[in-house]
Amino acid sequence: MSATLEGRAEVADGYRAGRTLPLRVELVRQLKRRRTLVMYGILVALPFVLLIAFQLGGGPGSNNNQTGLMDTATLSGANFAAVNLFASAGFLLVVPVALFCGDTVASEASWSSLRYLLAAPVPRARLLWSKLVVGLTLSLGAMILLPVVALAVGTVAYGWGPLELPTGGSLAPGTAAQRLLITVAYIFVSQLVTAALAFWLSTRTDAPLGAVGGAVGLTIIGNVLDSVTALGDWRDFLPAHWQYAWLDAVRPRLDWSDMIQGTSLSITLALVLFALAFRGFARKDVVS
Repeated sequence: MSATLEGRAEVADGYRAGRTLPLRVELVRQLKRRRTLVMYGILVALPFVLLIAFQLGGGPGSNNNQTGLMDTATLSGANFAAVNLFASAGFLLVVPVALFCGDTVASEASWSSLRYLLAAPVPRARLLWSKLVVGLTLSLGAMILLPVVALAVGTVAYGWGPLELPTGGSLAPGTAAQRLLITVAYIFVSQLVTAALAFWLSTRTDAPLGAVGGAVGLTIIGNVLDSVTALGDWRDFLPAHWQYAWLDAVRPRLDWSDMIQGTSLSITLALVLFALAFRGFARKDVVS
């Protein structure tokens, strides 16, 4: 009995590991940070920038005979929202994901506050879990904010109407809203690899810029490799190869095949990277 008692870790009365670093507290902390406000401000500004560009340039596609999604931007608010997603999915939406997930742990280390959080005492797994959930929540918020603002701006500028498809035909406003929701959900899932990569790097370095920049840089490299047709079927293993699979959601007939492949690849790679982050941080000698 005595050996059992001696082997137990002593904890204060009322201490519950699951109650340390509440998600609400961490979310409020991250929302108040300047980088969060600036990033959300940029996403809010993008629809207005595109609107001004279309007004000054005479509308998309005015100087060519080709028809694509970009050329339908001024036909309705739904089209304008879809074009904003198309214009930003390749790079702009990568930045908030890398920022919110890559800056979160590394910033605490750079401020020399990480060891004090662990001394609170906040269990390491609990700390990472809170940071990860909040980072993903802010990333999802960024992806929802852009099309919502774009839909509002586009509706005021071009009116409420169906989603006109570049291949011909249209989708009723209700169906268009569902398709845009599917699009946002897929873009978020496809960016899980970037989020996981940034989060893993954030647990490995005390430099937030290194974690964020590393994730963005490797994502860009993936996009470049996907453009190398000589790789053939090897490109199917690149998350970037499936990043625009959501375009199948803005067709007359919804096709899930490419989105399912992209989702399975993204989730698989993300789970591996998240596992590496938790495993490495659990053994890390935290001195910052």
